[in-house]
Amino acid sequence: MSTQRKLISLRWSDLDPNFHLRHSVYYDFAAQQRIELLQASGMDIKTLQEQHFGPVLFREECVFKKEIRMGSAIFMTTGLLRARRDSSRWSMQHEFLSEEDKVLAVLTVDGAWMDTKTRKLADPTPPLAVELLSTFPRCAAFEWI
Repeated sequence: MSTQRKLISLRWSDLDPNFHLRHSVYYDFAAQQRIELLQASGMDIKTLQEQHFGPVLFREECVFKKEIRMGSAIFMTTGLLRARRDSSRWSMQHEFLSEEDKVLAVLTVDGAWMDTKTRKLADPTPPLAVELLSTFPRCAAFEWI
């Protein structure tokens, strides 16, 4: 499946003193999109709590390429960039795009699954997580690691 594409609505509170998108808002939009994709795949908060696992991030990085200003139509794509075959570790990529599909920013996260009882990495990877990553939207550059 190709990356998930979503129109983003900017709010006045998302702007910094220079009247462009505040750096931390990119991270907020990406986190919200990941949670929405998990929920759409049947991995809602209740399920995660019942099965005692959830995603944990090791790294989150955004490369800013062009300013985003209020009134711009902005789209965000989300997809799996790479993953281990057992789904224990993965990277996701979010691209912020203009109406003309010009890349405005690229945000990448590296993560895994955590057992919420032991507070350690889930071993083995929960079956629901393996199933999710097998059907999750993928970037064109997706690779197994």
